[in-house]
Amino acid sequence: MSGGKPALWGRIKPDWYLILIISAGALASVLPARGDVADGLGLATKIAIAMVFFLHGARLPREAVLAGLTHWRLHLTIFAATFVLFPALTLGFTFLPAWISPPELAAGLILLGCLPSTIQSSIAFVSVARGNVPAAVAAASASNLVGVFLTPALVGVLMHAEGAISPGAFWSIMIQLLLPFVAGQVLRPWIGATVARHGALLGKLDRGTIILIVYVAFSSAVVDGVWSRLSGLDLVRLLAICVVLLAAVLALTTLAARRLGFDTADEIAIVFCGSKKSLASGAPIAAALFAPAVAGVAMIPLMVFHQLQLMVCAALAQRYARRPDTAS
Repeated sequence: MSGGKPALWGRIKPDWYLILIISAGALASVLPARGDVADGLGLATKIAIAMVFFLHGARLPREAVLAGLTHWRLHLTIFAATFVLFPALTLGFTFLPAWISPPELAAGLILLGCLPSTIQSSIAFVSVARGNVPAAVAAASASNLVGVFLTPALVGVLMHAEGAISPGAFWSIMIQLLLPFVAGQVLRPWIGATVARHGALLGKLDRGTIILIVYVAFSSAVVDGVWSRLSGLDLVRLLAICVVLLAAVLALTTLAARRLGFDTADEIAIVFCGSKKSLASGAPIAAALFAPAVAGVAMIPLMVFHQLQLMVCAALAQRYARRPDTAS
């Protein structure tokens, strides 16, 4: 028993920078950026978002995606969980009474539901749980490839009735996110090896960019009076919603995998890839989709769900890993 636990926690850990992200939000609550400083940081954020999506494009292995597409039933199931089930559930939460689902968090819940899956943590969880790792690599990569243009489209459609995103703003956002990503994919044959070789450094740059985005977005939200509209009780309600959302997705993906006749290794890939939402993609997308004051509030559900999914899925991966090995 003691031998399994260190192996799990040695490979699966909560994102170390989550504390820094929360600290950035706390700092913005006390010392928000204003005036010329806010304008300068806003420009830096736009450049940083382009850099993040360029690096995402340069990192994602097209070979893994193309190779994994042959297992189309598995990928279609994960795709349905990520871009159909999740948006339907989060949109449903926004129609609940205000004392259950705070209206101020509606945009953030919709954004959460429309985001692609994570890559690193999904693959790591599937590996620890002794699941279908090649399928997880393909599914997580494909999710992020598709999510670059599908996430803004879904958010735009689901929030169109509220007038949150105009058609003109939508297309400018698509250009801001999609062009750097495509450039990274096009240049991958020449820079992919360099990006992989400096993965640790670029990972720190990537995460530092997210921290900057959170600080700028929260600063604008604080200046706009976010904490006068959101209470501690609202955050407790949000945590409860995220718990119910994650439990529902885990249960439904498990049920679907078994009803559709997938083996246990494929079930693991479906459950872990289909239940994740990417903070690395979500923060830049929120900053690009929404006005700064709205973006800060929109990130709160994602930050809560992100940490919850890591803790719950770490325990679930350990449970899968303890199953008897029947390969022989």
